[in-house]
Amino acid sequence: MPSEEEWVIADSAWWGRWFDRCAWRPAAGGGPLPPSSVPPGARVRRVGGTLLPGLRDAHVHSGLVDLRAVRAGGIAQVDDLGSVPASIAELLAADDPELPQVRAVGAFLTAPGGYPSDRSWAPPGSFREVRSVVDAQAAVGEQHRSGARAIKVVLHPGAGPTLPARVLAEIVSTAHGMGLPVVAHAEGDNTVRGAYEAGVDGLAHTPWTERIEDRLLTDVAQRMSWISTLDIHGYGSDTAELRTAVDNLRRFCHLGGTIRYGTDLGNGPLPLGINAREVAALQTAGLAPDDVLTAMTDLDSPAPPCWVPGGLDRHPSRFAGSLCTARVLDPSPTS
Repeated sequence: MPSEEEWVIADSAWWGRWFDRCAWRPAAGGGPLPPSSVPPGARVRRVGGTLLPGLRDAHVHSGLVDLRAVRAGGIAQVDDLGSVPASIAELLAADDPELPQVRAVGAFLTAPGGYPSDRSWAPPGSFREVRSVVDAQAAVGEQHRSGARAIKVVLHPGAGPTLPARVLAEIVSTAHGMGLPVVAHAEGDNTVRGAYEAGVDGLAHTPWTERIEDRLLTDVAQRMSWISTLDIHGYGSDTAELRTAVDNLRRFCHLGGTIRYGTDLGNGPLPLGINAREVAALQTAGLAPDDVLTAMTDLDSPAPPCWVPGGLDRHPSRFAGSLCTARVLDPSPTS
């Protein structure tokens, strides 16, 4: 019996490695296959260009941006790193096909009176003040019950009180006991060291307030991941903060550290969608085009794929601009 299942045919694909003309089966997920894999009678959708796994921005504040515009700009998945949990629950319940897939950390966990509790952009509910070791357990449990996929902590001594070491350690221990990784906003001297010593799994930003010394960086690269967020340090202008961040990132990557593309959308004049300046900054830090794609994708994610209609140009000087033309591959109107 002829198969009516839809297959997608593309001129090329990147799925952890490069493929020439290939087929992809939406119903099954997984990676590209040879075109000969398409069974007789299958519905075939030819998209041309380059097929990619769903592109992800790993640092977004959903309450501060238009997520429909983010998806229209080529981002299939966002990791929300600090919003009101009830608002995220409403987004997920809406199941709107015009929105990117959203994974969230819940509220910022911070010290009483700590960042971002005094910021106008942080509404009540987007942060949770943690007052003790016992309260740390409760705070993590609240985020877990709200559907958080990770926990975010704030280490920002220059902006007010910060979490005591014993409270931070309890947050990390409790989160790990629930199977949740912990990501830290680490801003200021010695905050990266503090995050590492507490067992934090990742940093929400590439460090930019200090040059991380080599011995610490070697240890950090073995265990922690970093989200890039380079473009917030100048939005296209050269700044001392950007130079420090790029230097730290270049050395971190050289040591084998894991980097994830993220922009901190909601923080200043950032483009909604793929950010060519962020991509170019990652290249300045030494990432090749394939490395950038690795930082922007998760091959195990159920997010829909993206595609570059004209084909992705891998030349380093044209790569960022070409990648910005990628769009989320919507389901076929007939499927």
